[in-house]
Amino acid sequence: MKSVIEALKDNFNKTLNIRTSPGSLDQIAVVTADGKLALNQISQISMKAPQLILVNMASFPECTAAAIKAIRESGMNLNTEVEGTLIRVPIPQVTREHREMLVTLAKQNTNKAKDSLRKVRTNAMNKPKKSKDTVSEDTIRLIEKQISQMADDTVAELERHLAVKTKELLG
Repeated sequence: MKSVIEALKDNFNKTLNIRTSPGSLDQIAVVTADGKLALNQISQISMKAPQLILVNMASFPECTAAAIKAIRESGMNLNTEVEGTLIRVPIPQVTREHREMLVTLAKQNTNKAKDSLRKVRTNAMNKPKKSKDTVSEDTIRLIEKQISQMADDTVAELERHLAVKTKELLG
């Protein structure tokens, strides 16, 4: 359950920022002939100016088109400009509309984290039930109650993280 929270925090920090950094492009998945690869594995990403990120595809020029497509479809509201194997990514001004879109993405990510948490909870609930032969029913109920309490606490923590992120994004 802690890993679900850590994954959500990591996701918030990497993809849902008002200030864009080169690191926010690192984990964009690029579909290549070799499968899906992270953008930082096939390119060099650097910040040229506060409003411009450069993605140098010199080491894998054949993946330039796939990288452009991945950046545009990343949900980060980025439009690329291509110059040979160099991809320029101008960072748009942050508008109220963009901030609200980021809040919507934060809510979607939180819901995905809750779904993952439900799967973890279900798996944890099924384990004591399988050992009915060796453990009493009272013990099983007690374990299920503890698992439910842990899941409820984790959901509350996810909601707290969402509230903090929403406040940060909307200012």
